[in-house]
Amino acid sequence: MTLGAFSISLNVKDINASKVFYENLGFQVFAGDLERNYLIMKNENALIGLFQGMFDNNILTFNPGWNENANTLDTFTDIRDIQKHLKSKEIKLENEADEHTTGPASFVLKDPDGNTILIDQHV
Repeated sequence: MTLGAFSISLNVKDINASKVFYENLGFQVFAGDLERNYLIMKNENALIGLFQGMFDNNILTFNPGWNENANTLDTFTDIRDIQKHLKSKEIKLENEADEHTTGPASFVLKDPDGNTILIDQHV
């Protein structure tokens, strides 16, 4: 089972201050829209999403089907197969992807410490 590209999505108080901070660490804007209060910052293979006012906590994010450059992979584990595997291990999901569909979908779970994990397939 492969989970795809990994990033952390940070709930930030001031997206402009966070942008400058991460630029000073060597990150560059990779995607997003500052006027819509979100940016994806990249430093080599490291991805950090900056989100102002969109959610309450930081989120670990995996993107099945994408590499760290948001390029579609030739082969990958579909999100519905990942979901079925986790459910077979009796891992509680906060919400689920519709298993009767194909293509883009997402689901959310929490780790034992309450950290939110988003599995978000775009292809």
